[in-house]
Amino acid sequence: MLVSLAAWLQSQGPEFGFLRVVQYLTFRAVMAAMTALLIGIVAGPWVIRRLAALKIGQPVREYAMQTHLAKSGTPTMGGVLILIAIAISTLLWFDWTNRFVWIVMLVTLGFGAIGWVDDWRKVVNKDPEGMPSREKYFWQSVIGLVAALYLAFSVSETTNLRVLGLFYDWVRSGFDMNLPPKANLLVPFFKEISYPLGVFGFVIMTYLVIVGSSNAVNLTDGLDGLAIMPVVMVGSALGVFAYVTGSAVYSKYLFLPHIPGSGELLIFCAAVAGAGLAFLWYNAHPAQVFMGDVGALALGGALGTIAVIVRQEIVLAIMGGIFVVEALSVMLQVVYFKYTKKRYGTGQRILLMAPLHHHFEKTGWKETQVVVRFWIITMLLCLVGLSTLKLR
Repeated sequence: MLVSLAAWLQSQGPEFGFLRVVQYLTFRAVMAAMTALLIGIVAGPWVIRRLAALKIGQPVREYAMQTHLAKSGTPTMGGVLILIAIAISTLLWFDWTNRFVWIVMLVTLGFGAIGWVDDWRKVVNKDPEGMPSREKYFWQSVIGLVAALYLAFSVSETTNLRVLGLFYDWVRSGFDMNLPPKANLLVPFFKEISYPLGVFGFVIMTYLVIVGSSNAVNLTDGLDGLAIMPVVMVGSALGVFAYVTGSAVYSKYLFLPHIPGSGELLIFCAAVAGAGLAFLWYNAHPAQVFMGDVGALALGGALGTIAVIVRQEIVLAIMGGIFVVEALSVMLQVVYFKYTKKRYGTGQRILLMAPLHHHFEKTGWKETQVVVRFWIITMLLCLVGLSTLKLR
C-alpha cells in the first residue's frame, strides 16, 4: 500500500522525491520487520489479556510430561498475534500487484483458520485432541492442492491471466505438458543437476512440502519458544533466497532460476521474522502465551509455500532439519508401536516419548536446554542452507 502511496506523492512534485527510498526492496524489508515487531510488542499484552478473559487456556493431555502440568490454563491461540502482525506489516510494505505474496498470504491465513478451529474445539469443548486428524488433513489438503496447482503454472509465468492460459493449454493437451526448466527440482550443491517433475509431479511435491511443513512445525511447537525461533531463522534464510531468485543479475551469477516477482517475498519473510521475535518476547520460558495450532500450522504452511516458489524444497528440509526430525520421530514412534503391538501383542516404543523434544526431557535435559540447543542446531543448518547459494 505504501509503495503505491509513495509513487503517487512523487508524481505530485519534486518535494516528495525522498520517497524514492520506498521503492527499494531492502528498505521495505527492514521496515516490514520493524513494523511487525512493534505491532507484536505493543499488542501482545492486550491479546494475552483478552485470551485470558475468554478463558482460552491451554489444556494439557493426561499423558504429558509432569513438568508441563503447571502450564495448564496458560493462554493459547497466541498465533493470532503473529498473524495480525504479519498481515498488517506485509500489506503496508509490499507491492500489492505481486501475485506470489498474495498466494503465500492466502495459504498462511487458510492454515491459520484450520488451526483456529482446532484450538477453539480444544478450549471451548475442553477436548485436548481438538479437530479430528482426518478433518484437519482434509482441509489442509484442499488448500495445499489448490496452491500447488496454481504454483505449477505461476512459477514460469508473470501474470495471473497467463497462468490461466497455461492451465487451459494443459487441460487441452490431455494433461500431458512439460513445465519449463525453472520448475525442476533443484539439487543443492550442484550447478546443473535438476529433475523435471511434470505438472503432476510438481503438484504432488508442492502439496507434500506445504502440508508436511505445516504439520512438522505444529509437532515441534511443544516447549516454550521451541518452534518460533527456528521459524524466524528459516524464514529469514528463505527471504535471502527470495531476494536472489527475484533478481535477474544475482540469480544468473549464482546459477539459480530467475523467478520474476519472487523478490517481493522478502517483505513477507521480514514480517515473519519481526512478528516471530515479538511473539518470542512473551513466549520465552516461562511462557505467558502459547502459539497454538493457529500459529504453528500457518507458519509452517508459509515456509513450505515460499520454499516452493523460490525452488528450494530440499534446502528447506536442510534448514528446517529440526522440524523434519520432530515429525519423523512421531511417525516412527507410531508405526513401531503399532507394528510391535500387532506382532507381539504389546506395543513398544523407540523413544521414551515423542515428539523428540519430549524424549530429551525424559533423559534429564531441562526445557530451556532442549530449546536453546535446538535453536543452535537450526542456526547451523540455516548456515549450511545459505552456503548452497555459492557452493554449487
